[in-house]
Amino acid sequence: MASENPDFVVVAPVVGNGGAGSSNGNEEHLVSELSKMLVISKENPNNKIVLMSSDGASFEVKEAVAREFEIVAHMIEDNCAGKAIPIANVTGDILSKVIEYCEKHVEEEKGKGVLIDYEEEEAKEKKLKIWDTEFMKQFDMEMVFHLILAANYLNIQGLLDLTCLTVADHVKEMKVEQVREFFNIENDFTPEEEAEILKENQWDFGEPSDFQS
Repeated sequence: MASENPDFVVVAPVVGNGGAGSSNGNEEHLVSELSKMLVISKENPNNKIVLMSSDGASFEVKEAVAREFEIVAHMIEDNCAGKAIPIANVTGDILSKVIEYCEKHVEEEKGKGVLIDYEEEEAKEKKLKIWDTEFMKQFDMEMVFHLILAANYLNIQGLLDLTCLTVADHVKEMKVEQVREFFNIENDFTPEEEAEILKENQWDFGEPSDFQS
């Protein structure tokens, strides 16, 4: 089913002959996909965009990958994209990893929502989550924080969620003093105030030793 806009094609998920035996999960999935539908751009898949980091490194990427960066997507839609699009505040080493993440997710998103085999689609999603986990293992916390800043600036929600989850997983087993040190938070409680807070919230904080490094 084509839209009136010649620049886009709207594609609805393929509806199989599920019959009365269809599972509720499949029906809910189908309703969800039908409600949002897919809007697929008719852009030339060979179109390339050059992204320029703040320190002068350049990266040629497919337009679909560049569109994962919201600020770049707006520039493309407004016909403001030149031969090279500057990505301020993001250095080349960070930008290269952001691009790696976006390339993988763009590739995996192809055909999503139009697969008849829901188990296959679920398997692809699980495989991508495994890739995300392995992708983050290569970074120390300093690099993770740089990626958080880049994802936030470029408004790449998936990468922002992934990097923030990585930090949360890193600090969840830390004691209070370790968390303060990790986030460079000054302790402005007196020992008496701290002891009173611990007493009132012992179920949350655990043993008194948890306040010590």
